[in-house]
Amino acid sequence: MASAAGGLAEPQVLAHAKQRLFPVADEAETYAVVDTQFSTEEWLPGERIEPAIHEQLAPFNHVNVGSGYPDLVGVRSLESELLAVERFGDGPPLIAVEAKGHTEGGVVDTERGILQAYDRLHEANAAYLAAPEAAVTQTDRSLARELNVGVLGVQDDGDVTPLEVPRVVGNRTTDEVTAIRFQASAQGVADKSFGLNHPKNYLGYPLAHYADGDTDQLLREYKVVGAVEDARRGAAFLDLIEEQPNRVELTPLGREVVRFARTRHGSVEAGLAEFENWYRSSQRFYDLAPEWGQLARRIVFAYPATQLLVEELQAMHDDWIRDPSLVDLVEWLHAHHPSFTVELFIRGDSDVRSRVLTSDGELREQALHDGNVYHSPTVFQLKAMLYHTGILTERGAEPNNLEPAADTWMLREYV
Repeated sequence: MASAAGGLAEPQVLAHAKQRLFPVADEAETYAVVDTQFSTEEWLPGERIEPAIHEQLAPFNHVNVGSGYPDLVGVRSLESELLAVERFGDGPPLIAVEAKGHTEGGVVDTERGILQAYDRLHEANAAYLAAPEAAVTQTDRSLARELNVGVLGVQDDGDVTPLEVPRVVGNRTTDEVTAIRFQASAQGVADKSFGLNHPKNYLGYPLAHYADGDTDQLLREYKVVGAVEDARRGAAFLDLIEEQPNRVELTPLGREVVRFARTRHGSVEAGLAEFENWYRSSQRFYDLAPEWGQLARRIVFAYPATQLLVEELQAMHDDWIRDPSLVDLVEWLHAHHPSFTVELFIRGDSDVRSRVLTSDGELREQALHDGNVYHSPTVFQLKAMLYHTGILTERGAEPNNLEPAADTWMLREYV
């Protein structure tokens, strides 16, 4: 029901709820976005959203879940005090939050928030209402229990109390939801996902890891790569290795790279020695070392973002868009996969997302002409790898050197 309350506006309520549900932004298998309506500078007339609240709420995106757009959507394995089930399936649950704070009239529409959260359960695994604790009535709590909606009571000092705990449910996955799950996975695009722009740097990591000796030393000794931290991180993003708390393990794909090297060269050491022949070569890898280039192509194509890009570039070609620029591509992708496009291409900084997206989640086309709004791992490193593996016609460029309207994204071969 709509209850009288004062103090906390909706952005403040949501910021405190997000901090409670997602306390560590870079935690493994964790990612959350807040709806673009909160990217505005002013929430209630004459009441600006504090910069600190903006930073807490960022990044922003407009993600459709159920029949609407939740205030927050994210993925994380929550503690038992927040969920009736600690574990769900093979991965963490998708969580949706609807926040309600005081309006100009000093009321909090908690009942509407509960019903909105319930709607999100068509696609989310758990849904919550977050509201000032003083505004939550026993009637609200009874309704929430009946509908399997969690209730987070937010106090003026920022403390958050789970008043009702939801059960985790299984639901269908949509393209929009997949974008958030992808970002929470080990392969999600982050500012430091791909630090290097040549696939050989990542192919060499599982070989050096498997060979006798120190992995980092072998990578340098065979002139595979000097930036071993970036090589390891990129190998993980390409699913060649899995990073455990105290060790690194080869994935099935990483073991296949080892098998390929042994079959092709007789041993992993001989395979690593081959990398010296490619040291500082600027030639397209697919042409320089065709067999290794073909292997790299299969690995890079298995990366989910690659598949999306290739299929949509083919669709653009079929629609007579024959020389698409980066701006053309992002506009096309956003029309078909809005949430995924934002996460893949646009930096997560609150000021960047606010410049690129309206409060309704639409693109501001002019902002797309500024190279600095783009994720470097996508427009530079990933694009360069797509070039080296024979998929795209041109390399990528650093965002500060990027001219988006002149940056061509074309497949080397169309079907």
